[in-house]
Amino acid sequence: MKKLWLLPLLILVLGSCETLDKLTTFDIDYTSSVTIPSSIGISSGFSVPTPDIKTNSESKFENNNTNKDLIEEVYLKDMVLSIKSPSGEDFSFLKSLTIYIEAEGLEEQAIASAEDISNDATTVQMTTSKVDIQQYVKADSFKLRVESTTDETITQDYELEVYSVFTVNAKILGI
Repeated sequence: MKKLWLLPLLILVLGSCETLDKLTTFDIDYTSSVTIPSSIGISSGFSVPTPDIKTNSESKFENNNTNKDLIEEVYLKDMVLSIKSPSGEDFSFLKSLTIYIEAEGLEEQAIASAEDISNDATTVQMTTSKVDIQQYVKADSFKLRVESTTDETITQDYELEVYSVFTVNAKILGI
């Protein structure tokens, strides 16, 4: 009879694991920009890197009560591209996009893509690949590289904003 009190406690603890897991999952967002140069012809591909993106991962992890040694997984949750300039333009010149992440000492990894981009789109919601990219986010900085195929010639530079949300999953109670 004395051990019956353990059963509700055990059920409470096991049921709380999912709750604890949610408490150790958080999002980190980054915004960067990339310029697509003019004079890119029809059906040409281009590849343009972003400037280095400082991760500030140590402080972002600390703000979420963890550290990089406790990170189990990081994946790209959401990525949206929008045109910053020229104003009033759309993505009609693009046919497809693939976004890669790279960091010093790590191989480049495809993390998002978009196909058959609408001619009147002013933003592009990327399809993300659910690959673990924790090593890139733990690094001091990373770069994104935009690889694309065009379906019309552009005569002016386009500056794009790349908004990314990464979901971080840390170990529960350091275990």
